Amino acid sequence: MDELAHISGLKFIMKTLLLIAFVLFVSNVSAKENPAEGEFLKVCADPYMLPFSNQKKEGYENKIAELFGAKLGKEVKYTFFPQRMGFIRNTLKSEAEDGLGYKCDLVVSVPENFELAATTKPYFTSSYVLVYKKGQKMDSITDPSMLDKFVNEEGNKIKIGLSDRGPAQVWIYKNNLIGAIAPYQAQPGDPKVNPGKKFIDDIVADKIDAAIVWGPTAGYYAKQMKDKGVELTLVPLKDDPDEPEMRFSYSFAMAVRYGEKEWKNTINKLIDENQGEINKILESYGVPLTK
Repeated sequence: MDELAHISGLKFIMKTLLLIAFVLFVSNVSAKENPAEGEFLKVCADPYMLPFSNQKKEGYENKIAELFGAKLGKEVKYTFFPQRMGFIRNTLKSEAEDGLGYKCDLVVSVPENFELAATTKPYFTSSYVLVYKKGQKMDSITDPSMLDKFVNEEGNKIKIGLSDRGPAQVWIYKNNLIGAIAPYQAQPGDPKVNPGKKFIDDIVADKIDAAIVWGPTAGYYAKQMKDKGVELTLVPLKDDPDEPEMRFSYSFAMAVRYGEKEWKNTINKLIDENQGEINKILESYGVPLTK
């Protein structure tokens, strides 16, 4: 009888421990699945990459996050990590040190077809642009397609800054401009180096004549240069519907973790209700909006 009582007692203890473990598990899952219930709006962001974000909170992603934080009545709290390989793994999908929830719950800007996380509805569309300094030999270029004739028929010698990644490479090839390329790294080894700003700085310094740059980056730094007395011209590259690889306009959304439908709905609602304010923020940063 004593042995049966002992076994029964052990079973009771085991059931109690399992119940406690289950309650803790459910509590933990609940915390992870409901970021809207937390004390902070926890945002994943790049610490160095203007005009998007930085540690000083000077980017348009920072301003949009502050707008959403105010609407939710929450203080914005950041997890910073360079937005390159490993970004999502080390931010959005990385658990907080206390084991409750994650380090951050929202990425403010990702391509609308981003595969590493669940995306919201798009909230802006922009395009790659051809950038050159106004008042010099390229002023006659009002459409990028004019460059072929400008270089190959009229004999103008120019250098066009081109990233080693991105859709502009195909465009350069199809427009017979390979001889005009000045190559640049899309992702320098130092995460503090802004490759888009490097293009603009070299155009202003007359090291190159033009560059093909992502619109939000080009617009932001062109605005800064204008304040310094240097005017840059931005000419959008046009999509070719017959050639998918010749696509230059892209829509951007926000990202949350897969499975967090309630949180995603919350962010979609914030986008819907604040699209006008979001557009004003983007425009104040010189972001060329295409629709």
